[in-house]
Amino acid sequence: MTLISTTTDEDTPLEEELSNPIQLAERVSNSATESLSFKLDCSEVAKHVDRLSVMLRALHRFTTVNSSVYDRPIRVISSEVSRTLLRAHTLLRKCRRRRTSFLHRLVNLVTAADFRKLLSLLEASSADLRWLLSVLHVDDYYDDSNNDDDVVLSLPPIASNDPILAWVWSYTATVQMGPALLGRVEAAHEIACLAQDNDRNKKMIVEEGGVPPLLKLLKEGNSVEAQIAAANALFNVANNEERVRVIVDSMGVPLIVHVLGDSPMKVQIKVAELVARMAQFDAGVAKEEFGRENVIRPLVSLLSFEMFEDEFEVIKKKQSIHSLVQINKDSKQSKGSVSLKPKSYSSYSSFSSLYSDGGSSRGGGQTRKERENESVEVKREVKISCAKALWMLAKDSVMNSKRITETKGLLCLAKLIEKEKGVLQKNCVMAVMEITSAAESNADIRRSVFKTSSPAAKAVVEQLLRVIKESGDQSLQISAVRSIGSLSRTFPARETRVIKPLVEQLSNKDHEIATEAAIALGKFADPDNFLCHEHSKAIIEFNAVLPLLRLLSESEKAQVYGLLLLCYLAINASNNEALKQARVLTALEGADQTPTTHHPRLRELIDKAMYHLGLYHGDIHPFRQSSMRI
Repeated sequence: MTLISTTTDEDTPLEEELSNPIQLAERVSNSATESLSFKLDCSEVAKHVDRLSVMLRALHRFTTVNSSVYDRPIRVISSEVSRTLLRAHTLLRKCRRRRTSFLHRLVNLVTAADFRKLLSLLEASSADLRWLLSVLHVDDYYDDSNNDDDVVLSLPPIASNDPILAWVWSYTATVQMGPALLGRVEAAHEIACLAQDNDRNKKMIVEEGGVPPLLKLLKEGNSVEAQIAAANALFNVANNEERVRVIVDSMGVPLIVHVLGDSPMKVQIKVAELVARMAQFDAGVAKEEFGRENVIRPLVSLLSFEMFEDEFEVIKKKQSIHSLVQINKDSKQSKGSVSLKPKSYSSYSSFSSLYSDGGSSRGGGQTRKERENESVEVKREVKISCAKALWMLAKDSVMNSKRITETKGLLCLAKLIEKEKGVLQKNCVMAVMEITSAAESNADIRRSVFKTSSPAAKAVVEQLLRVIKESGDQSLQISAVRSIGSLSRTFPARETRVIKPLVEQLSNKDHEIATEAAIALGKFADPDNFLCHEHSKAIIEFNAVLPLLRLLSESEKAQVYGLLLLCYLAINASNNEALKQARVLTALEGADQTPTTHHPRLRELIDKAMYHLGLYHGDIHPFRQSSMRI
């Protein structure tokens, strides 16, 4: 037996969808009364059909009164019932005449086996409808005193070959229409568990209309448990672009942003994780929608919750009573008005309120005192999930990266990198890496955000350098190295302090870190960098040549980027004695024959570097004109 198809015409009104089998049931009943053969069998069919008619009419009344009905199982089961009734109608029409001739009997062949199969189908349809009525809680609209079978199956016959379908229908109907909140929460938990099992279940949940009821439950502001259950279920479903788009198309993004900014912290943890998940798997529409709905602001606000409290207290303590009185006197003389707050206090208070309100600006969710009383673990989880969301939103998105910098998110990330460890620190470093990557490709962000006078930019660079020097985590170091490399065009020639840590990493025992350091330094020495000559001299002065030559004996990737950097140094600082002493020209001549020179630019750069070195170091290594290919 094949699995039941749940493809239905969603544009057809539900009342019309139910009217069709009701009309068919009436025709079958009329045909049963007109039958002239197999009268007992036709009478039995009529009884089953009358029972179906009663349930269909009850379902019709229920859907007419209730506007928000979960209609997927109704449409599928109604369609199957219609097919069964049409089959019954066709069979009973053959029994309306007596079989008088052999030819008539041959053309209208009806057997007892046909009735047995039809009765079996009618019983299955009846069981499907009883299950549907019980799931939708249609008790007030259905009273069948003639039905002796009071057993309601937990699995309808229509889903006998695919029980997951019945569970999805049942749980989704409960989430959308359940009379008790507790039951709706439990059903959402069950959907989350189903979605966690495999992708087929996730696909089924989405196809059977499970997303809108979950979004509706997420909006339940009076129940933390309901919001968490809905967020978990949506999180488990949203692991590919197609399913994320369904959430977006169901107007989920504005609702998610609203809940994120206006809910208790335990809910905000799960909602921020959902934001990160959707941004991760849909780099296009979802990420843009979240940006337009200004999700960055509540995320940064939650990330910085209580971050500036200590500094705020220091500012208050510095203000003595005498200074406050004097300021008030000056204020009266100049403006005739009284101000009890010094300028520094007022400005910091404004900044603190902007980034320490916990994300709630509408008065809902928790009060500030309730947020402050949350456990340290909950506060940390909020920051972990928000940092992850910022990371995913900034990834490959110049606009979202710019929005983060406009909300002072960089300063928050820098402070957390400084103070935190583990997952939170890693998420913050990764977010910074994506923002700096956007700055590398966008001159406006470089000029406006990462200018040398920017306190946020200074703080970020300081923490990135500290991670490079002190962290023992490979992924953190690589991310920090990449970030510094992305900012290579923002550093003036005097900022050699950012170059030294990168040069030191060329000797790192971890060859991946050493390779990333060579890539980052290559961006400093690249001819496209306006200060490439000054940076190249600084790189050589920090003794980069020898470890760079050792890097050429490592993996192919290390060889390629090591040679690129070496060529840049040779071109930009050909007359440097360190290159002469390290016999770089010899190394380049040997590398000219290796497979790594298949890199698009590498062979040309090697020839150019050998030419420049030959001009300055011809006494050590005569450069033959015949070997020059540029």
